[in-house]
Formats: sequence, structure tokens, C-alpha cells
Amino acid sequence: MTETGKPLLRVLQGEAVWPPPLWLMRQAGRYLPEFRALRDKADFITRCMTPDLATEITLQPIRRYAMDGAILFSDILILPWAMGQSLEFVHGTGPVLGPIRSQADLDRLDPKRVPEATAPVMETLTRLRGILDGPDTIGAAQGGRTTLLGFAGAPFTVACYMVEGHGSREFDATRGMAYADPLLFDRLMARLTEATADMLVAQIDAGAEAVMLFDSWSGLLPPNQFRRHVIAPTRAIVQEIHARRPGVPVIGFPRLAGVMATEYARETGVRVLALDTGADMTAMSRLLPDNITLQGNLDPLLLLAGGDAMTQEARAIRDAMKGRPHVFNLGHGVVPATPPEHVGELVRAVREIGQ
Repeated sequence: MTETGKPLLRVLQGEAVWPPPLWLMRQAGRYLPEFRALRDKADFITRCMTPDLATEITLQPIRRYAMDGAILFSDILILPWAMGQSLEFVHGTGPVLGPIRSQADLDRLDPKRVPEATAPVMETLTRLRGILDGPDTIGAAQGGRTTLLGFAGAPFTVACYMVEGHGSREFDATRGMAYADPLLFDRLMARLTEATADMLVAQIDAGAEAVMLFDSWSGLLPPNQFRRHVIAPTRAIVQEIHARRPGVPVIGFPRLAGVMATEYARETGVRVLALDTGADMTAMSRLLPDNITLQGNLDPLLLLAGGDAMTQEARAIRDAMKGRPHVFNLGHGVVPATPPEHVGELVRAVREIGQ
């Protein structure tokens, strides 16, 4: 199959396809027994940075469900780690980083380290593209229809972890820095914006056919700060990608952005707007131009529950978007406790037309 024949890539480029292509955020992960079998072989960073392991983990949901998209197994915090910030994933706690609280802390980060540090990630992408488009094994089984997706954390969300030093519900230290020391925060954001664009271009060169920007904490910001720290850096990244690698779709995910999501879609230049669980897909479809692809947005907890309610809601979302470019996905990532058979039921529900 040619690249233009890949359903997901066609939709990401603005074509309406029926039934819609499907992939899931966190589709490779702890809910799969084959992932759990690999988990104890290496810590999280090692899994991300070992091409054999990262390739295998990325492909596990493709083998099981024939998803239309394969998203690189990695993490949004690989970028600050590659720049030299300390990072550890602690069981039961999550990521722990040496916090950035001063200009001296910021000066210790070196974006020039990123290409060498992330070389294994690029090797993983190159391997994946060869496998997915190849004549043997998975490539043959899927008919060459699977689109390879790269990704990065958007600058604000990555800055949240870098400044806070860990996960948080409110990220008080990060938001406080943006208000109390805006020059320092702007320097951090500028460094992240440039490094993120460079890394995504490198992912494209390594084999990614589209890339996604995850701004998981954008909804914490009031409108003026959202424009400054979410829309502006995203626009700069998208412009850089389009200038250097024209035609590659960029998916933007401003989670919990509410009404600001429409301004985000219009002002950043993203080709695709991914919507979280709280967004009304039908209303967003009316508010946005037809040339913007929508992605989403089944509640991950409904996937966890499964059954008729899940099937009915999935088909309702799918059917409401018929006639416009739409990628079926969740409103956030797969919950680790999700039974794998529920994912199979969801795939069938979306793909079985006339139901």
C-alpha cells in the first residue's frame, strides 16, 4: 500500500474516511499482558532508550488490534533528560526530576546534547517504519496501512515537570514562576520550544509520518497565560516543522483547554485538534473549519467499564463525525486496569459500519 493509501495519514491530511481510522493514546502499556512480561526486564528509561524493547512495545497493540496508528513508545520527559536534567521514574510516585528554579539551573541544561542522547529513539523510529511498511511479518499482516506517529510534550507541560520536579495536580511552583519571574520562565519556554521543534523534525527524518504535541496541563492556565505559554510556543513549533518538513501533519492536544481549544486550533496551525473527554465533539465540529481534523474522544473510564454503554457511545461519537475528517481515539490515555478484551470490543464497534 502506498503512503497515500494509509487511512490514518489520509485523515490527518484532511480527508474524511469511513469508518474513521483508530488508535488510542497509551495503547502500548500496562493493560497488556505482553507489556507486563517485558516490564521487569528494564527500568522505564531503559525501555524507552533501548530500540529492541521500544520497538517491541510499540508494536504490541498493532499485532493485537491492527490499530491504524503506531505511536512511538517513549515519554515526554525524555527531552529534559536528554538536555541534562536528572530524571528518575519512581514506582508509586512517578517522575522525579531535579527542579529548575533559577537561571543557574537553566544554564546547566544543554540542548546540544539532545541529538546524541536521543539517537536510540530515532533508531527505534527507523526500525518501526521499516517493519510497518515492510513486506514481512507485521507490515504484511497490516497491508502497510499503519501510520507511524512521533510525539513530544508541548513546552508548557514539560516545563511543569521541570520546574515542579514531580507530578502535581496544580503545578503551583511552575505557575508561580510564570507570574513572579516571567523572564526566567520565558527563557525556559524558549529553550524548550526550540529543542522540541528540533526533536520532532529529527523524528520525522527518522521515519515518523506525523507528530503529536501533548499539552496535558494546558487547562491550568487562564486565557492570557494560555495564549502566551500554550498557543505561542505551539505556533512556533508548528511553523518550524512546516518550514523544514512541509506537509507533515501535526496533532495538537491542549487537554482541558475548554473554549480555548477553538482559538488554539485556529491560531497554532496544527492540522489536527485532539479533544479531551470533556469536549463536545459535535459542538467543536460546528465551531471549527472543515479543514481541521478532529481526534477523540471516548472517555477512558468508559473503555474500562466496557459493555453496551461503551459500544453505544463509541458509535455515537463515530457517527456524529461522519462526513468530516475524524480520527477515533480516547479523550486521554488507556487506564492501566482496562481489560484488553474491551479494547478489542471498541475496535470492532468503531470499524463495523451499518451497526
